[in-house]
Amino acid sequence: MKKNRTIPFGYMMKNGEIHQESAESKAVQEIFRLYLDGNSLLAIASMMSSKGVSYNGINTVWNKNMVKRILENEKYIGRNGYPVLIDNKTFQKANIQKKMKSNAYAEISEELQVIRSLTYCTECGHRLSRIGGSRRYEKWDCRNPECLRFGYRITDNMLRDTLSAVLNTVIANPDLLDTDSEISMYTPNIEVTRQQNEINRLMDNSDVDFEKAMEEILRLAELKYECCTYSDKPLKTNALKNILAEKEQINTLDIGLLKSCVSQISVSHFCTIEIEFQNGVTIQNITERKK
Repeated sequence: MKKNRTIPFGYMMKNGEIHQESAESKAVQEIFRLYLDGNSLLAIASMMSSKGVSYNGINTVWNKNMVKRILENEKYIGRNGYPVLIDNKTFQKANIQKKMKSNAYAEISEELQVIRSLTYCTECGHRLSRIGGSRRYEKWDCRNPECLRFGYRITDNMLRDTLSAVLNTVIANPDLLDTDSEISMYTPNIEVTRQQNEINRLMDNSDVDFEKAMEEILRLAELKYECCTYSDKPLKTNALKNILAEKEQINTLDIGLLKSCVSQISVSHFCTIEIEFQNGVTIQNITERKK
């Protein structure tokens, strides 16, 4: 007899026999449906977690590997005497699709993989997916189930051209990366003023309580420290300018330059591409800039 811990998700042991588990079997069927509808493993895992679907009786956060194991488990088509949860056609179609996606991702260049690691949806913050392995049919889209699909096609070349143009812009005009930030800044607040006044009052007394005065001075130092801020933006700006000073205008995207200068690429549903540099400065569609 099989032990409960060896029973796959979707099944249960009853009277020594394997039966469908109602809620879990429905979740298995939904996972296959969602995957064939184009949802990613990660998106499906997120949906299972948000719906509170338990995994083998345990409330847990789903991950994409759990979804992947379900999609690959041949027991769902009746292997080894298990009740059928998924028909063979659906199972084969899902796994062919998964293999195609895997091959498509493996085939894309290191350049595109780097771009993908930096590129997010402006509206929801979800990382964009690159769909399709062919230049003729590829597109970038937001696959977050809680967000909308793009109403236009973003291609590899559109991203490459925009990124190259932005990098050329800052190579020619590195001052575009300047920020208003200072390395450190001290802005006293009302508490600092009150504490300074208290110390002045103590020191004006003819019979100074030096122990008390020392306590108040240390307290003042603590308050002043809390009013100090530090920013590494000026240092990052100088580092960026030093990198760009050694570069000439590029004809094709320099992936090394991209990795060393850019922290994030954001694409919106309004066909706007924003490139955020390591010091926090963002250049939007080449011409607009905001800090």
